[in-house]
Amino acid sequence: MTNQPPDPKSSMWAWIAYQLRFQRIERGLSGDAVAKILNCSRATISRLESGEARLKDKQAAKLDKTWRTGGFFAIALWFAQLAPDPQWLRSYTDFEARASLVQMFDGQVIPVLLQTPEYARALVEAGRNEDVESILGARSARQQCLARTDPPELWVLLTENILTWPVGGIDVMLAQLAHLRELAEQPNITMRIVPRQAGASEALDGSFKVITVREGEIGYIEAATGGRLVMDADGSRALRMRFDRIGAKAMPVDSTAEMLQRAMEALK
Repeated sequence: MTNQPPDPKSSMWAWIAYQLRFQRIERGLSGDAVAKILNCSRATISRLESGEARLKDKQAAKLDKTWRTGGFFAIALWFAQLAPDPQWLRSYTDFEARASLVQMFDGQVIPVLLQTPEYARALVEAGRNEDVESILGARSARQQCLARTDPPELWVLLTENILTWPVGGIDVMLAQLAHLRELAEQPNITMRIVPRQAGASEALDGSFKVITVREGEIGYIEAATGGRLVMDADGSRALRMRFDRIGAKAMPVDSTAEMLQRAMEALK
């Protein structure tokens, strides 16, 4: 194993990666031996120990049983899943860049992948961020996934309130809405609007995404102080079901262009 573990003080996930390597070495085991325990490849063990991949619930349970840890890995995994992840953005953008499908719901602002440069700048500057240009550059880079020869399918749910909140002023917002209208015509983008008359629903609980990659589905829940990745299958499935329930209250896709046009007229 040549990969080095991450700093165990940086996050709970890093602590788990560090401990996996430490306890393997303490037992005098090779990466191949641990791979047999977890029924995976040696490369997967290397990625788990470097923090590039994350231990799953079933893997933690298997290690605890085989190594008689007293439930160490299962408990550590439980705490890691609860805690905000300081490396969430790097992990999330890696998944986003190679996604085949992104299902996103947002009830407050236009999602990053769909933002115009001016709209993005208004948001970043309003957030009192120190390195505005660096953040904007990173956001622009994320949008490059839409320019791939095989761009991901985007299933987008937005609340109607977003469309008439004039981020950056009237002109910036009008340009943003025009951009949304163009994006909605792309064959790989399905955009629907959740109307105000939908009333109380899970759409008021916050923004989230479900990303489909080769490894499976990855959930992401947004928060003001740092997002949280949902790596386990049950958690990501629950988010996908929430997406479907919110979608059941959204307007038909054929009405999206009309609703965007109405929003633009309301702002003028």
